[in-house]
This record gives sequence, C-alpha cells and structure tokens, in this order.
Amino acid sequence: MTTSSNTPDHRDAITILARAGYGARGIVYLLVGGLAALAVVGQGGQTTGSRGALERILFAPWGDVLLGIMVVGLLGFALWRAIQAIKDTDHHGMDTKGIVVRAALLISAMTHIMLAFFAVSLIFTLDSSSGGSGSGSKDAATWLMSQTFGRWLVAAVGVALVGAGVAHVIKAVKTQFDRHFNMPTQVKYWAYPICRFGLIIRGLVFAIVGAFFIMAAYQFDPDEAGGIAEVFTMIRSQIFGQTLLVLVASGLFAFGIYSLLEAIYRRIHP
Repeated sequence: MTTSSNTPDHRDAITILARAGYGARGIVYLLVGGLAALAVVGQGGQTTGSRGALERILFAPWGDVLLGIMVVGLLGFALWRAIQAIKDTDHHGMDTKGIVVRAALLISAMTHIMLAFFAVSLIFTLDSSSGGSGSGSKDAATWLMSQTFGRWLVAAVGVALVGAGVAHVIKAVKTQFDRHFNMPTQVKYWAYPICRFGLIIRGLVFAIVGAFFIMAAYQFDPDEAGGIAEVFTMIRSQIFGQTLLVLVASGLFAFGIYSLLEAIYRRIHP
C-alpha cells in the first residue's frame, strides 16, 4: 500500500519539476534571443549565451530571488532530461538515431546542471564580474579532454550535438512535436509556426556548436569549442551578418516561446 500511495506523489513532483524546467529554459532563450536582437538594432542588448542571460537576471529587481527560482527550474529540467534519456520516455528506441538523440538528452542534462551551478555562483557572489561568465562549452571541453580518451569524448559530444540539431530540424519540418503536445486547436493555429521556426533555428545553432566541438577534438584544443555566444560571433562576421544575426536571434526567441508552451501543454510521462 505504501508504494502505490507514494508513486503518484513521486510522479507529480517530477512532472512539476519538468514543467518548471521547460519554463526556465524558455526564459533563458527569450533573454538570449531578445538581447541579441536589441544588440543588432543598437538598443543596449548584447550577443550572449545562456550564462550571459543569467547574469542579466541577477541585475533585475529581486535578481537573486529570480535566479534562485531559475536554479530550481534548471535542476528540474536536468533531472527530466536524464529520465528522458535513461527511461526513454519519448520512445526514441535503441537504433542509431535513437541512441544519438538520447545521448544528446544526457548532454543536455549535464549542461543544465552546469548552468544551474553557475547561477548559484552568481547568487552567492552577487557580482558577475568576480568570475566572469566565461564559456560553458570551453569549460566542458577542457574537462573532457583531461579525461581518458578525452579527445574522443569531445568528438562524441560534437557528433551528438550535430545529431540533435538535425533531429530538431526534422521535428520541425514533420511537426513531430505534435505528439508530445496536448494543445487546444486555437492555440496550435498561431503556436505551431513559431514552434517550427524556433526548432529549425535552434537545430542549426546546435549543429554549429557540434561542429565547434568536433573541430576542438580534431585540433586537440578546447578553446575551439564554443556555445551560442560563439555562434553569434561567427554569424556576425559573415556576409549579411547583421541580417543573419536578426534571423538567429528571432529563432532563439521563438524557441523560448516553444519552451514556455512545453511548460504548459507538453505531455509528461515520468
């Protein structure tokens, strides 16, 4: 009797944490995309990654409290990602594609744990300049390269990220995310185009970040690894860089909306 009565509470807790996690991820991407768009039009924004977005939260009114809430959400999202990967809650399977996607889910879990710990460090120092936001991707690549078979681990992360990026694009084109949503038809009408756009752009960003990791492994140099901030820097240097930057910033903002919609409407089966 004890087990059966505790099980629903356990699942409810995971569901709440997962929804909080999707919401926290959504807020991060809204900030990343919004700040980059503001930077392009010269309104005081900046091209930054997830860490830079969390630093901006710190300087908002009640910033330390808001960051504390974000820490809970990010850790909840990391837990849910780990459950998705290990328990295969979304039925990706054990074929090549499924293994790559589930590996990417585990990487996502580790990434959000690192992001949560970075947010905690901001709360306790209350001064982002004390340590600097740095690059989580470079930190991760540096740590991986210090391990046995480090170069291959970095390359594997790169391949998983590229695979996850391709999966994002396929999910958008084929509207595969529909099976995970329990969304009213009137919401789908305006939400699904935003979801597709956000997934495609994030997929492209993931593929570029994965390429950075593969290059870092090839050159055995963790400084070659990069995250969203480095993607912005690379895009800015291209022909029509400002236009591309607006496109990517808008897409990441759209992905933030997609994440918030997941927080509300996603089917979650712990």
